[in-house]
Amino acid sequence: MRSQLKETLTKATLRTHQPMQLSRFLSNALARQTARSSVLQNPSKSNALRSDGCLREALLEMAIRGPEMVFAGYVALLDECVEKRALREGQRVHAHMIKTCYLPPVYLWTRLMVFYTKNGLLGDARRVLDEMPLRNVVSWTAMISAYSQKGYASEALDLFQQMLRSETEPNEFTFATILATCTGASGFQLGRQVHSLVIKNNYESQIFVGSSLLDMYAKAGKIHEAREVFECLPERDVVSCTAIISGYAQLGIDEEAIELFSRLQREGMDSNYVTYASVLTALSGLAALNHGRQVHGHVLRREVPFYVVLQNSLIDMYSKCGSVTYARRVFDSMSERTVISWNAMLMGYSKHGIGRQVVELFELMRKEKKVAPDSVTLLAVLSGCSHGGLEERGLQLFHEIINGEHGVQPEMGHYGCVIDMLGRAGQLQEAFEHIQRMPFEPTPAIWGSLLGACRVHSNVDIGELVGRKLLELEPENAGNYVILSNLYATAGRWEDVRNVRHLMKEKAVIKEPGRSWVELDQVLHTFHASDRLHPRRGEVFEKVKDLALKIKALGYVPDLSCAFHDVDDEQKEKILLGHSEKLALAFGLMGSAEGVPVRVIKNLRICVDCHNFAKFVSKLYAREISLRDKNRFHHIVNGICTCGDYW
Repeated sequence: MRSQLKETLTKATLRTHQPMQLSRFLSNALARQTARSSVLQNPSKSNALRSDGCLREALLEMAIRGPEMVFAGYVALLDECVEKRALREGQRVHAHMIKTCYLPPVYLWTRLMVFYTKNGLLGDARRVLDEMPLRNVVSWTAMISAYSQKGYASEALDLFQQMLRSETEPNEFTFATILATCTGASGFQLGRQVHSLVIKNNYESQIFVGSSLLDMYAKAGKIHEAREVFECLPERDVVSCTAIISGYAQLGIDEEAIELFSRLQREGMDSNYVTYASVLTALSGLAALNHGRQVHGHVLRREVPFYVVLQNSLIDMYSKCGSVTYARRVFDSMSERTVISWNAMLMGYSKHGIGRQVVELFELMRKEKKVAPDSVTLLAVLSGCSHGGLEERGLQLFHEIINGEHGVQPEMGHYGCVIDMLGRAGQLQEAFEHIQRMPFEPTPAIWGSLLGACRVHSNVDIGELVGRKLLELEPENAGNYVILSNLYATAGRWEDVRNVRHLMKEKAVIKEPGRSWVELDQVLHTFHASDRLHPRRGEVFEKVKDLALKIKALGYVPDLSCAFHDVDDEQKEKILLGHSEKLALAFGLMGSAEGVPVRVIKNLRICVDCHNFAKFVSKLYAREISLRDKNRFHHIVNGICTCGDYW
């Protein structure tokens, strides 16, 4: 297997390097004859060099002593130069070695290489490596690590290939370093070959190598392979535990991430701020607010350092769990904010449809002038204007971006927000013309945004044109078929509805089923449309019917346009009562105490009828109801939603 890896990696050729040239300044510096008390006369004094702060005197003494300079003195000097990143002084030490024809041992060559990498001079470090008459595994690994840390993956892999050709056996640090560079499609294939070498050299159970292996698999989306590596580790540290939890969270496998975290906690795992940040990411996906609060409390009790990345994760978690108030408290308490902090808070307000808060926070960011907005910042503000019905301010910001006032080049996402903004406002013709004027080829997502707007505003003419375009671009995307079918159903064109559904069957396109979740007593309950699986489904259906009767007395009228079937009105109303969000809402009311907010999450967009249903239920029971769909939040209090019925 190692020969197979060599064959894969040996396509690149070795570079040739010219010897280092010494500057005139260094030569003059070495010629200085200044009388100083010797700090290098006795090698035992070398350890005191750092604490005494005698670097300058030592360099002068080095120049005086010339060839009599001892090896221990070089080591101490270079260690001091590495620690202080003293580039000029370290170059003088190297120059002295060359001028006195001193042949350093392997360790000192390696230390020179580390000195140059620490100062960001990878070219000089590589020349040192190439000039070494002998190299050991530490020398190779030091240079490979330097390339890897600076993001030069191909150079690191080339050097690893040369190391194998030199018959130097890699150690655990070499493997851990090279695995970190195996990213992307081609990198993953190389990573699998490196894994074979790891097994052959019996390093698979070494903690550093194991952590790098599972991290490599997780980043490639191969979470099952990562889990196998994790379970085979004879011992686990916080790095390996965090890597596997983060892998699940980044792939959106949130429940598995939380279950694994809970299990490892019971087994005595130590967690750091990165672990908690990964757990908060998973809880964001589940919208599990109570669990998120518990994790926040655990962080406070354990006095985990509040690094910016952890605070950003808290902002994101609270925002996605429907509590922008808590998110803002965390944001306001931060002593230092990065652009990611601002973006997380801005996006939180945007997802909740609080457009004015988005604009106000953005103006505060510009006023403080501590952090410059980036493309994501502007995307969040445009999205907030779109969701909040602030078309005028959104278009003004977009023109500012076009004119270069924010130092950010307009991207596809910015154009997409503007089209979404115009579509939500019912300006469908303007949105269509805007797409045609774009400097980019419009993506399916942009066409999809316009199609959704046509469905909301019942514009069949433009919607049919856009829908047909989308079916050509994305023939496997079930959502496009569904929206086009619903648009036809709204217009009563049932023959076209049947044609679209027949086309779906012909192309074997499967629509994602609607699902809703509600959390009770720290247990997440899942409901499907017309659910037949929940153990209390009978009680839940009866509760939905009872709610419908009560809120009809308050003025609720079912929106039958949300039932996309060619059946009579009575059957349509029955279909509407089986929507998953209504079932979850009813169950939440049944299982929670009076006055406690009910939070429902749905995997698809919440329909208009379910939104109206929740508004009347909120008014009837004086309950706060939070509905989160795949796009945004709806906070309903006393029958009034924060979205202003604009989404």
